[in-house]
Amino acid sequence: MPASSVNKDLQAERAKCSFDKNEFTLWWVGGSDKLKEKNDLEKFLENDPDFHNTTPLHFLSHKELYEETIRQSTAIFRKVRKFHEDRGNGDPSNYMANLGGLLGNGIIRQGNPLGIHFAMFVPALLGHASPEQQAEWLPRALKVQMLGTYAQTELGHGTFLRGLEATATYDERTQEFVLHSPTLSSYKWWPGGLAHTANYCVVMAQLYSKGKCHGIQPFIVQLRDEETHMPLKGITIGEIGNKLGMNGVNNGFLGFDQVRIPRKNMLMKNAKLLEDGTFVKPPSQALTYGTMMFVRVIIVRDTAIHLAKVATIAVRYSSVRRQSHINPDQPEVQVIDHLTQQYKLFPTIARSIVFKLAADNLWQMYTQVTAELDQGNLERLPELHAIACCLKAVTTADGAKSVEVCRMACGGHGYMTCANFYNLYGFVTAACTYEGENTVLLLQTARYLVKVWNQAIKGQPLGPTVQYLANFIQNKTNRHPWIDTVPGIVKALHTVAAGKLRLAFEHIEQRKKAGYTHEEAVNLTALELTQTADAHCRAFLVQSAYEMIEKLCQTATAPFAKVMRSICELYAYNEAIESIGSLVRFTTISESDINRLQVKLEQTLLAIRPNAVSIVDAFAIPDVLLGSPLGAYDGNVYEKLYEEAKKSPLNQEPVNKSFHLYLKPFMRSSL
Repeated sequence: MPASSVNKDLQAERAKCSFDKNEFTLWWVGGSDKLKEKNDLEKFLENDPDFHNTTPLHFLSHKELYEETIRQSTAIFRKVRKFHEDRGNGDPSNYMANLGGLLGNGIIRQGNPLGIHFAMFVPALLGHASPEQQAEWLPRALKVQMLGTYAQTELGHGTFLRGLEATATYDERTQEFVLHSPTLSSYKWWPGGLAHTANYCVVMAQLYSKGKCHGIQPFIVQLRDEETHMPLKGITIGEIGNKLGMNGVNNGFLGFDQVRIPRKNMLMKNAKLLEDGTFVKPPSQALTYGTMMFVRVIIVRDTAIHLAKVATIAVRYSSVRRQSHINPDQPEVQVIDHLTQQYKLFPTIARSIVFKLAADNLWQMYTQVTAELDQGNLERLPELHAIACCLKAVTTADGAKSVEVCRMACGGHGYMTCANFYNLYGFVTAACTYEGENTVLLLQTARYLVKVWNQAIKGQPLGPTVQYLANFIQNKTNRHPWIDTVPGIVKALHTVAAGKLRLAFEHIEQRKKAGYTHEEAVNLTALELTQTADAHCRAFLVQSAYEMIEKLCQTATAPFAKVMRSICELYAYNEAIESIGSLVRFTTISESDINRLQVKLEQTLLAIRPNAVSIVDAFAIPDVLLGSPLGAYDGNVYEKLYEEAKKSPLNQEPVNKSFHLYLKPFMRSSL
């Protein structure tokens, strides 16, 4: 883009850059090959009219929005597949990845109704289907000759899986399962793409055979005729209606009335059901929930991407917008010059980077543990489950807050739909609930922590993410010495998590001695337990960021390393300040220490300030995927806002018919 067309304030901001933006981008994207593919694909999409809406989606009716989203989704899939095949790489994993994350919600603004096929249906087949079943179903799924979804949540039950009511009862005589929804509350509710898009589904239902319930098991079920798309006999299916966001995803409901499927349609990689109805348990019940763990890894990554977009919009706008005086005899300053604005924006930049690092770390754990599972080693599965649960909960909760803070940092213009905050908020806040409601996930992490506390006090070996508990027990001091370096903050946050866990464990035991059952004691200690899990996760985030950034800095140039260390410091200082009460409780931090910590945070904000625009530029998010006039690369905010306003259907005629029908008669009636 010619420099003359770029807002002069943004030009000045970019001129301040002290590091190589391309070095940052290469790290963020994952290398030169991925960056080239990303740039080629984005240019390919940007220049194709099939990928653009003639009328912005937020002006369409609910029905029109779905139909336009299906048009876009199918066009994008065909062309992205051809894009990769033309380059000699037709591996479906490439275009599967492209249709999620940044691209999926950038081009398809209200969510991709085909997304669940790639994000959950295919992974469910990989995680639950036997080799023979994969041979039957996977080729068709990968070529999208069938469209699937994943139906677990019900109208009456979500995160509490044992409470699911849908049943699959085995008929030994015909060697079939009879799927049934015995109550309205047992109807499947929420699966993306279920309503009018998918024709197959992996259904989680309570398995019954020989008069006994064997718990939740996965089944593959055809929902609609492949030719006519009409629902099959015994299946009630439809859409659940408009939502806060993601209205293109086509979330649906599903009920079964004595629907029969063959025995081979139970996915039997883990648990099995023999012809005579004998149930063969899996090595671990947790294997049944492997798809959810995979999706939680993806959620952490996607939250990082959403925050990168949010930060890009808010930082660029704050650099263009001028408002108020710092010195009365000087012109109005860029909003980003106000320290309060920096404190609204820069922690979001830090969170996007730290969450990306956490997602990378979690992905490495996931691939390692799943490889161990294939060898029959289940030892680290509970640890992976625990860290995935709390990371999903903390990153999405912090992400939703960050979107709202950045929206408000953009003043009234941030409230406009075209600014795209509402859409990004819809994606992030939805993730606070789906694939495990956040409070429940924190309690699942806490359950694991209580178990390993027992192991720690007995001197038993602990996994890497909870090794700090052994150090805490060996230290035998009530208050950890405060050190305001990042490694010192990591140790302090570990002390907070361990201290809270010790107290929660003691309070559970005290309540049990007072006559409560273990379950009642846990419920009465639940506030402490969720706070413990939250503290455990925040310590992991700071530690993971510090270790991975220090490793990166060993090969990075000095200017880039300096920027990354500043990001890490800001994140750590901010986490410490937001945990002051707990630090006072469990460490030796004093009032003077807190004052110094506040000064260090403010100094870090000022250190990041000259590079803020260049950092968000280095996220390399093109305008077509950013989708916001406030965050456009050229910074011509007001011109673009005006262009967006003119697209309103109400501006396509000088006088709306409501004037003649209602306003004019109303005003004349009062004469």
